[in-house]
Amino acid sequence: MSLWKQLVLSLGLVAAAMVLSARFLPASHPFLDRVGLLGPLDRLGLVAAPPEDGAAPAAGGRPGAAGGPATVVAQDATPQVLRDIVTAIGTARAVRSVTLTPEVAGKISTLAVASGEYVTAGSLIAELDSEAARIALDRAGFLVADAQATLDRLTRLQRSGSTTETLVQEAELALQTARLDLRDAEFALSQHRILAPIDGWVGILAAEVGKQVDPGTELTRIEDRSSLLVEFRVPERIVSRISAGDPVSATPLADPALKLAGTIRALDNRVDETSRTLLVQAAIANGEDRLRPGMALRMTLAFIGETHPAVDPLSIQWGAGGAFVWAVRGGKAMRLPVRILQRNSDAVLVDGDFQPGDLVVTEGVQALRPGAEVQLAPPDGAAPAPKS
Repeated sequence: MSLWKQLVLSLGLVAAAMVLSARFLPASHPFLDRVGLLGPLDRLGLVAAPPEDGAAPAAGGRPGAAGGPATVVAQDATPQVLRDIVTAIGTARAVRSVTLTPEVAGKISTLAVASGEYVTAGSLIAELDSEAARIALDRAGFLVADAQATLDRLTRLQRSGSTTETLVQEAELALQTARLDLRDAEFALSQHRILAPIDGWVGILAAEVGKQVDPGTELTRIEDRSSLLVEFRVPERIVSRISAGDPVSATPLADPALKLAGTIRALDNRVDETSRTLLVQAAIANGEDRLRPGMALRMTLAFIGETHPAVDPLSIQWGAGGAFVWAVRGGKAMRLPVRILQRNSDAVLVDGDFQPGDLVVTEGVQALRPGAEVQLAPPDGAAPAPKS
């Protein structure tokens, strides 16, 4: 029974603390609103009521003994452009990348480049032992020469009537066949030379002179990283606002201080039904060669929206109906409901019924009430301006 009494007593103390906070501590209202208690307390009449007309606060935002208008710090609601920022993580890859593998089996006789070296298209990368292919090429050359000599002899005999047209045609066919065999031998020899198909940087060589390799064995990779391609996903809500050619900003996760500019290169042709995102491909210039394929990049897209009033974060207050600010209009305070659109480090963009000349109170809000007269705090601590 003692445990139940302690539990009831504890709940009573918590309830009393909530009521006292709502009644005498306006700073607790945002917390009470978040937990869903401010509204019920307000409907029960337990939320702090505004002071009576005859108890206007004194200078500094606190009630003065002699009454009078409250002194507050207020400033203009500066118009700012609403920026919708979308970020995503993508992985960089080279704009062109080729894996080099031999076409024939053989033993590596020459490595013409070193790991990390820059090469141009057509440069020799490696060469396989080609003695057998050279012998086959020489044999094919001799057969072409023999076939040519046979055709020449039969052509001379045909002029004197000593041979037939059929033998000449057979000699011509033999010569064409020998020439094809020669081309085949030349091609077989060329396959022993591994050339760079593109300009780029050679990766780590996975081979050495004397190593036996087979067709398909990966020797190295050549990558053109003069620019990088980054694929990332964006939410479907911005699909209609993004197109090829739009600017994008990239920041390597390994170097947050580095900011790189790029452009959207291509968009996928459909939204993924599971994640509700669209695959986007961007191109990032890498002229200084500071990035490498495979690096993770934070991609940022900024969309410029409409202009809205920007207020100091300190001016945002919370009540049962949501966010509001205290505005000074015609020398009197008014409670102006607002809808928060975007929070920045130095300002909050809001939507509200602002009028030209309105000032937003940033200090002294604790003693304000709707319709109360206020005076603005002077700059640099000077004496307050007399009320007109």
